[in-house]
Amino acid sequence: MPGWAKLVTALVLVLVVLFAGIKLAVLPGIKDLFGTETRDNTGPALLKSIQDMSRYDAASGNFQVVVDLEKDAKYLPSAIRGTRTLYVGAGTVDSYVDLGKIAQKDVTVNADRTEATIRLPHAQLGKATLDADHSYAVSKQRGLLDRLGDLFSDNPNSEQAVQKLAVKHISDAAKDSGLTTRAETNTTGMLEGLLHSLGFTEVHVSYGTV
Repeated sequence: MPGWAKLVTALVLVLVVLFAGIKLAVLPGIKDLFGTETRDNTGPALLKSIQDMSRYDAASGNFQVVVDLEKDAKYLPSAIRGTRTLYVGAGTVDSYVDLGKIAQKDVTVNADRTEATIRLPHAQLGKATLDADHSYAVSKQRGLLDRLGDLFSDNPNSEQAVQKLAVKHISDAAKDSGLTTRAETNTTGMLEGLLHSLGFTEVHVSYGTV
């Protein structure tokens, strides 16, 4: 190989090595230089109060609703002023029996402790809770004035309104879902199993006003 060819080959090899070094060392540094860093500066959580729980959570329902919330101006087209949001809200509602309301008169046991009769309050529904990991906005349409307002808003594109609406629809659906009936059935089964293990052969559970 001529001398000039060897020189060119060596120069190419040197450039390849330098380029590889720059790619591995310099570029990551530049990326880190202009990248963003997330820091959690939140202070410690403070315990405000403690409440003793006396309820038995006997059933839980999982719900999903698609909220279509539209707000239009009366005399302006939606392209100028108005919003429309499609939001998928996923949440749960628990049904429970408040065992703390049971009084001594609501529990009767026969003399040889083989039969027990218990009267419980009807099951109730808890508050609907949205699942943030499975709730999301599908689309957001905003008029020109609304887009300009977002620039000066402290909380642009807030989803608070659709979230409240999703909670309301989920709560309404829970009332017609038979969740309280399932909770009373599960509570009865739990008490029968517990008292049978304690030696009772007959267990009668009823629900009403206590």
